[in-house]
Amino acid sequence: MPAEPLLPSEIETRLRALPGWAREGGRITRTYRLPSHFAAAALTVHVAQIQEELGHHSDLTLGYNTVALSVNTHDAGGAITEKDLALATRVAAAAPAHGAE
Repeated sequence: MPAEPLLPSEIETRLRALPGWAREGGRITRTYRLPSHFAAAALTVHVAQIQEELGHHSDLTLGYNTVALSVNTHDAGGAITEKDLALATRVAAAAPAHGAE
């Protein structure tokens, strides 16, 4: 069964609890800055592990000292769903251990 799209008001309310995350069109996004390329690569691997555990994957971009995520739910027609917010919540919890800001 496909995930159900969330209402825009619900998305905005939930994003208030996720500093740095924002709604951009039909996706939620976040860019983390890290102290080094190695730290950024480590966070990327950690995010990949979280995505595998959840069975839900974002667009994930590794830069020199940045990690950018952009996510929506394909099986909900590209809408933002609970799956996206669950992923963002897990990443937000993991990022500080890598020195992410």
